[in-house]
Amino acid sequence: MTVTPRISFEFFPPQTLDASFRLWETVQALAPLSPEFVSVTYGAGGTTRKLTHEAVATIGRNYGLNVAAHLTCVDATRAETMEIVEAYAEAGVTEIVALRGDAPKGADRFMPHPEGFGSSVELIEALAATGKFKIRAGAYPEPHPDAADTLADVRWLKRKIDAGATSAITQFFFEADTFLRFRDLCVKEGITAPIIPGILPIQSWEGTKKFAGRCGTAVPLRLDEAFANAARDGREDLLALTQCSTLCTRLIEEGVEDLHFYTLNRPGLTRDVCHALGIQQPAVLEKVA
Repeated sequence: MTVTPRISFEFFPPQTLDASFRLWETVQALAPLSPEFVSVTYGAGGTTRKLTHEAVATIGRNYGLNVAAHLTCVDATRAETMEIVEAYAEAGVTEIVALRGDAPKGADRFMPHPEGFGSSVELIEALAATGKFKIRAGAYPEPHPDAADTLADVRWLKRKIDAGATSAITQFFFEADTFLRFRDLCVKEGITAPIIPGILPIQSWEGTKKFAGRCGTAVPLRLDEAFANAARDGREDLLALTQCSTLCTRLIEEGVEDLHFYTLNRPGLTRDVCHALGIQQPAVLEKVA
């Protein structure tokens, strides 16, 4: 019997009025699916620090969702980062997705602030010391651009778990076996915390390939050919739905109980995939007069 998975969604904070409308439309469309939590990203180089805080507070207050705020080590002192942490606590946030973060705009690689946290492990240790948050870490089923190989990534993830993270969310991937091999390696290395696969519904194949190139995600040739054929026939949307639903179904059949969707603030495809997996909005019972 197929088990209905627990789901969660990632949003990013809006930087324009139009983007703001799109975020709230996305939240309204997906909130009825009762996610375990939703997360709000933190722009490259900490560029959306204030916007992230505002989005987190608004979503929690207006929609009653459990919101996990992203937090990075980029371009901030330890004191500034912990001020943000305290502001989250005061806003009622109880979960944080703790990440090292990407290089600031214009830089080739991550360089820690001279007075800042030097790594995600240091950040997680500081968050854990507060005793105020459930901490989620990032994980990489394919080698992170700065890592030697997947084993190095797994061992670094083990350090993050040992520092206080209670679960991890992976970078997106295209093949179920990529995640399953990674999960097996995590178990072999002594990681017992939940590893939640990150799922990216393909809104734009060309855009997705560029994103994959930046984060080290391998693009299967068969998928590239399939989207090229679908584009000629005007079937990209159907292929995207089939590809994502099939990926999720395979993961569920292999015992995965949680799925984290990168929505890109576009709800339609994510909602359709969830419906295909049997995740529906709870029925509203009419009051009996």
